[in-house]
Amino acid sequence: MALSEISKNVLLNNFQREMDSDTVAFFLGAGMSRPSGYVSWKELMREIAEELGLDVDKETDLIALAQFHKNRRRNRHKINQHLITEFTKDATITRNHQLIASLPVSTIWTTNYDHLIEEAYLEAHKRVDVKRRPTDLATTKPRAAVTIYKMHGDIDAPDEAVLTKDDYAAFESKRSLFSVQFRGHLVSKSFLFLGYSFSDPNIDYILARIRAALDDNRREHYCVMRRVAKEGDLTDADVEYQQRQLSLRIEDLKNYGIQTLLVDSYSEITDLLAELNRRAVRKNVFVSGSADDFHPLGKDRLEAFARSLGTKIIEQDYNLISGIGLGIGGAVTIGALEALYRSPTSQLEERTVLRPFPQVPPSSGSLGEIWERYRQDMISKAGFSIFLAGNKRGPTGAVVDADGVFREFEIAVEHGVYPIPIGATGHAAKALSARVLADLTKYFPNHAAKVQAPLTILADESAGEAKWLEAVSNIIKAIAPK
Repeated sequence: MALSEISKNVLLNNFQREMDSDTVAFFLGAGMSRPSGYVSWKELMREIAEELGLDVDKETDLIALAQFHKNRRRNRHKINQHLITEFTKDATITRNHQLIASLPVSTIWTTNYDHLIEEAYLEAHKRVDVKRRPTDLATTKPRAAVTIYKMHGDIDAPDEAVLTKDDYAAFESKRSLFSVQFRGHLVSKSFLFLGYSFSDPNIDYILARIRAALDDNRREHYCVMRRVAKEGDLTDADVEYQQRQLSLRIEDLKNYGIQTLLVDSYSEITDLLAELNRRAVRKNVFVSGSADDFHPLGKDRLEAFARSLGTKIIEQDYNLISGIGLGIGGAVTIGALEALYRSPTSQLEERTVLRPFPQVPPSSGSLGEIWERYRQDMISKAGFSIFLAGNKRGPTGAVVDADGVFREFEIAVEHGVYPIPIGATGHAAKALSARVLADLTKYFPNHAAKVQAPLTILADESAGEAKWLEAVSNIIKAIAPK
């Protein structure tokens, strides 16, 4: 790699391992908010520059530009009003914000004044603790899923926002608690910087202090930058010059333990975050199924297999999510609990999500609507979905394939969850097994060759329980090795 950047796969693997240990954080810059409809910092300062008789397109130090305006006016009222006007207009939460909010990351740092990331977490029904002022650092919101540190302030208090040279100069005296907290997180967590240009003097100062204190023992961090492309009026010489600048910046960031991933387009950040989401839930296994009729295995055999399946999931260090229905619902759960209780270090709340389906109609809406939301919530947290049997009594009393199991399969596919139907258990699972085996590349992109043989075993009634359990294990380990 000519520019000595890190590869996407290395970044994903390293960040995933840290994420599993809850030792990661995001740092979000202005580039993450721009696709929502907000203008760039340069566009925000365009009118200010014109008032000063300057051309914002020729200016490289926009912090100085804001200071010049304050010097001229002897106040910053107009800049404050610009902030209020720009950052209180309607803006759309982007897919990137939603993907970040769905990750198991409890620490977010940002220099942005807007509320987009907070709104994304609220949309995901997660409690947020926002630190806007130094005094906020002294209190903690109970049961918050994430803490968001807005080190440069918030649009709700534009007069306190860090904007001018004076503000940056006074940062260590007025907002020093943010520096202290940030330094601590840089030492204890691995950061992924997104939409950030590293032009902030506060960040440079903090990074330099950590480099001096820890030398080669500092943590590794990551950032995403775009490759230089020949666009607009850029000449070949312009491109070559910008590439040289980028190469030097990448080498400089390494001095602070920051590895750079280069992308052709910032839209690739969405793919990166989507893959992190997939990996974050890869150890979670959702089990779907129901049985009013236990054919072809019989009641005792099917329940014993379901119990062994629950045990196997836990023993192999995966986690169980179950909203499993009629007939075999308790079996998977009992198997998982037995495995958990045999290990004194296992924590039930971390290893299982067990939710029996409600049967009492709600006071408003329908039971079907509640079930749909229930299913969406559980399956979205899974990396794999196993399907057992799947039948019920229809209106006439005849046994029919369970439409709920088919719906859970559809939801799994929508969320990119890998489906593992155990066709040998019959009914809906058998139909889903045939569907998956007929189009492996659709349901297991990049993994079709690895899963074909074990999925075929799961469809074979004569293979037996031991081989079925081994086949399930082989599929999961092939895609999500521990």
